[in-house]
Amino acid sequence: MELTLPECLYLELSSQNEQPSVPLHTSISLFLLSYCECTSFKVFLVSAKPDTQSSQSWKSQVPTSLAVSMVHVKDLPVLVRGCRLPAVLDETGRYCRAGLAVVLRHIIDRTCEADPRRKDAASLLGFKKTCLKACAEVSQWTRLCELSIPSAVEAHLRQPTNPSLHLPSALLNLEKTLGEPVKVHNDDKIQDQGTDVTQPQDSQSANGLELQAALAKLYVDSGAVLSTTIRESSDIRKVKTTELPQLEHVFAEGLYFTLTDVVLLPCIHQYLVRKSHNASALSQLPLLLRWYLQVQEVPGVPRAAQACGMPLSTRKSFTTGPPTIAETQQSSQANQESLEMTMKEVHFVGGPRPTMTKLKESGIEAVFSPHPCPSWTLPWDSLPEAVNPTEGKMSDVRAARKRQQLNNLVAMVTELARPGDTVVDFCSGGGHVGIVLAHTLPDCQVILIENKEESLVRGKVRSAELGLTNIGFIQANLDYFTGPFHIGVALHACGVATDMVVEQCIQAGATFVVSPCCYGFVQNTLKFTFPRSKRFLETLSYKEHMILCRFADQTAVQLPSERRLIGKQCMGLVDLDRSWAAETHGYSVRVMTMEPDSCSPKNNMLRFCNGARPSPVSPPNQ
Repeated sequence: MELTLPECLYLELSSQNEQPSVPLHTSISLFLLSYCECTSFKVFLVSAKPDTQSSQSWKSQVPTSLAVSMVHVKDLPVLVRGCRLPAVLDETGRYCRAGLAVVLRHIIDRTCEADPRRKDAASLLGFKKTCLKACAEVSQWTRLCELSIPSAVEAHLRQPTNPSLHLPSALLNLEKTLGEPVKVHNDDKIQDQGTDVTQPQDSQSANGLELQAALAKLYVDSGAVLSTTIRESSDIRKVKTTELPQLEHVFAEGLYFTLTDVVLLPCIHQYLVRKSHNASALSQLPLLLRWYLQVQEVPGVPRAAQACGMPLSTRKSFTTGPPTIAETQQSSQANQESLEMTMKEVHFVGGPRPTMTKLKESGIEAVFSPHPCPSWTLPWDSLPEAVNPTEGKMSDVRAARKRQQLNNLVAMVTELARPGDTVVDFCSGGGHVGIVLAHTLPDCQVILIENKEESLVRGKVRSAELGLTNIGFIQANLDYFTGPFHIGVALHACGVATDMVVEQCIQAGATFVVSPCCYGFVQNTLKFTFPRSKRFLETLSYKEHMILCRFADQTAVQLPSERRLIGKQCMGLVDLDRSWAAETHGYSVRVMTMEPDSCSPKNNMLRFCNGARPSPVSPPNQ
């Protein structure tokens, strides 16, 4: 009987003042492992220093129940070395999960697979199991919990003690969120039967009832029954949300203890411990302090925290007492006034013609280069079935169009690729592009990057059917991939994801071929502002550029031909802006239309070649 090797979990060990230290992302991962009592992984601490093993400073933060090994960063497997930690590598060595939220969700899944009775662990994924599932680039909440708060707290802790330091804006944002009414899903409404929670005798009893309501779910499996709170009956579940009293936050996302609380606890603990004697700072975070004290009441949290070297502070440890209702309302109002929206909604008035005219008057018009090999096609009839996009739940019509799209991208990449190259298929989905490339280019290594597990698993199954050995899979947000590569490709990366792919390729000095999609989703982010190029910036405002993006999506076949033509011109202008921005980094760019143009309403294709790898002048051999 063949033994199944455990998955390997890689956690970062950083250095502070020449001593190894445990960064917050590692502390959070260790805390979840301890809370779930998960032993499904072989855990490695990754250090860039060779003598870390001799130091004892970090060992108190690692649960003794975990068998932990040390590994130097240069000895990491190739896929893991190309990702930001934490990361999990499966037993095949070809499927890597990277990034805090992705890894934490996987730890919970493995815990529940090993012991289906762990309902407390399963409930961490929240309503419909979507807690922290959306990637940070599109979800402000995931970005706040996964990136902003850990980085803000670590930056704050690195600074010398200074009472005048401003509170991190990320913590003020969380404080504001805790002061907002809980959004209760229809299937998860909780009301006390027999006690009027809308008219409590005092604030402390109200908090107690809400906390017991939230904790009731956790007590069911252990056999304990809370006499003051009973799960609502089916008729109560049907009460309209508008008819329910507003509920205050007990935990970060509402009434239930979820993965978000697991992420926040090590961060908030370290911050509050540092500020425990600073009454001025704590007085600005009354709701956060109340949350911190309430989380300690969750079964399993004190044990897990103690195992990770986090002795949780009690109410007596802080110089400020519990907030009164008046203080809570005053703080919430002050924080709401202090936090400005960094992104204001853009209201669109009128059509794209004034913007297009303005560009034309400045000598800017969409220009499309001729396709270098319009009739090139893969030999689909002779390819293995698993290579063909008909595999899966795709209609024949859609599969035919998908094959046409693949012909275009594969033709470009095939001409650019050289033996030994690494090709990255960004936003790969189920691997339609990457699997064809891995099969067509056996002398190249192909990596598929996708943040949706379901899609990537389908690609892994297809590659196994083909017996491909030159392919790897990374489940992660684009930002978590940092490895070297030679060619990047992306078919219909939505909205700003196309710009993220372009940025990744520029940083790696790689040639890339992209076909953008969902232009209407393009907007300013923390990393990008639009327009991208100097000439467009000198001509258009952000609002005018967004008008172009909005109408670039008006290319569906059912629309009138004149409207589709305007949409195509807007697509060309948006991509021209992208192209000119890339040219400032030494790239030669061509914007062309895929052949036939009916293969997709989003049929633009951009080919970027740098000086190290000139643009091909001849079509690839069939």
